[in-house]
Amino acid sequence: MALFRSLMRLIKWGVLIAAIIFAIHCWLVAKTYMFTEESVAALAKKHVGTTDIKKAFSQIHQEMLKKHPGHILPGEDLQWVFMNAGGWMGSMCLVHASLTEYVLFFGSAVDTVGHSGRYWANISDTVITGEFRQWKEGELTVNIHKPGETVLHVWGEATGVNFKAGTWMLEYGRGFIPSTLGFALADTIFSTQDFVTMFYIFRIYAKLLTMEAGHYVTHLQEMFQ
Repeated sequence: MALFRSLMRLIKWGVLIAAIIFAIHCWLVAKTYMFTEESVAALAKKHVGTTDIKKAFSQIHQEMLKKHPGHILPGEDLQWVFMNAGGWMGSMCLVHASLTEYVLFFGSAVDTVGHSGRYWANISDTVITGEFRQWKEGELTVNIHKPGETVLHVWGEATGVNFKAGTWMLEYGRGFIPSTLGFALADTIFSTQDFVTMFYIFRIYAKLLTMEAGHYVTHLQEMFQ
């Protein structure tokens, strides 16, 4: 009898989790998004071939501030932080983030290689400088992506990745973004133990979520006035 009750509890939890996942998936499919892969890629492609990546990122940031006021992290709050995940090491700068989207600057000043991770999100990277090599699961050859090309990492996909020194990109993610944090922080927790960097990541993400929540509350107030 005890075994039967335990089995029933397990089934109930399984059904509940499946229902939550299904509800989130339906929400992701039905909702309206602020960005598109094409619009983000177009911003990056304006700066392909640049010899001053800092200036390029600054100009992209300014253009996004004008196009999406109140949804982009202001210049004084931008922060480059290290990111260790899947064996590779890079640096990122979050520009926009919500529960379902993010835009960030990403790259590495040194050669680095590792696992891409599997995500409940589509992620696209448009290369501005350098070279991004992607080895897809099940294939025996590598795809080499040069400046101006956009690399798509779809839901549930896993690849081997190799960022050559001096590779810098504009990245856009769309999906259930909190689900990506496990992979993003695993190396920090179990390998580098760089908890200062983890604090920076949570602080920036929390700040951006607060900005988005503020817009949502304002929108609701306007609806009921």
